[in-house]
Amino acid sequence: MSLSMLIIVLIFVVGLAPACISAYLSIREDRAEKDCAPVSQGPSHRSLTRLLEGDGDLHYVDGMGYMIGDITCDLNARSPYLRCAINPMGPCDGCSAYAPKVFDRQV
Repeated sequence: MSLSMLIIVLIFVVGLAPACISAYLSIREDRAEKDCAPVSQGPSHRSLTRLLEGDGDLHYVDGMGYMIGDITCDLNARSPYLRCAINPMGPCDGCSAYAPKVFDRQV
């Protein structure tokens, strides 16, 4: 009876080991990132600006966040990672599918 119990415990330990190791490494990485990050900026803001650094087509829109490309275009993905499905690498100028929104007051 003790051998079968030992085998069951061993199966549980082997099954839970990857999850425990992953959780430990994740917590350790979060602590290391918090020690290096400035207090005023969170890790997501820092990684986003590092990812999109140097992109002149990046715009911040209140309530929506960062976006790439011309945000008046109907086909814009409104994403910091992708302009649109038709011309994802850009630029918007000269795109054959460029379709700006026309507002009533814009006339």
